[in-house]
Amino acid sequence: LSGRRLLLTPCFGELYKTQLVDERESLAISDITYLFTDLKDSTPLYESVGDVNAYFLVRQHFDILNKIIRERSGTIVKTIGDAVMAGFQRPQDAVLASIEMIEELSRFNQTASRPLGLKVGVHRGRAIAVRLNDRIDYFGQDVNIAARVQGLAGVNEVCLTEAVMESPGVSDIVKGRRSSRDFENLKGIGQKMEIHRIEISPTQR
Repeated sequence: LSGRRLLLTPCFGELYKTQLVDERESLAISDITYLFTDLKDSTPLYESVGDVNAYFLVRQHFDILNKIIRERSGTIVKTIGDAVMAGFQRPQDAVLASIEMIEELSRFNQTASRPLGLKVGVHRGRAIAVRLNDRIDYFGQDVNIAARVQGLAGVNEVCLTEAVMESPGVSDIVKGRRSSRDFENLKGIGQKMEIHRIEISPTQR
C-alpha cells in the first residue's frame, strides 16, 4: 500500500484520522486528483426558503455527493460551506464521480422543493498532506488550481484541466458529450491553463 492510497481510503481515514500525519509534519503526495464542487446561488436559497429548509436541501445534496464519491473510491477531504473538496487516486474515477453527481442531483431536483445547480472542477497534481483540526487536509499550488477551475464551471458543467483530460480513460468517459476547450486565466496562476468544459445534460428517472 502506498501512503497516497491509505490517505485516500475513507475507512482508513475514519479509523486513524489523528494518527495519519503528525501535526508538526507534512507528507508530500506526488500525484492526486482533486475534485471541487459548489452549489449555484446557495445564499439566495437560504433567503427564499429559510434556514431550516435550505439546510435540509443542502444536507440531502451532501448525502448524494458523499455516496457517489465513496462508490468511485474517493474520499471527502472537507466541506466548505455548501462546497465539497474530494480526493481520488485515479483521475477517471473523479471524472465519473463528477458526471454522476450532476446526473443524480438532476434526478433529485424532480421531486425537491427547490432545484439545486451543481458546478464541478477537477485537476490532477501534487500536494502536501497535513493534519489540521484532527483530519487530513491538502495544500499546495495544485490544490489552489483545482479550486479556481471549479470557479470557472457553470451549472451542470464539469471543468477539467489538461492534466486530467490526458489521463488514461478520461477522453473515453467524456466522449459524445457536449464540450469545449479554451485557455483561461486563473487567479494567482502565472500562465493561462487549458480548460475543458463538459456539459452534463439533465437526466430523467
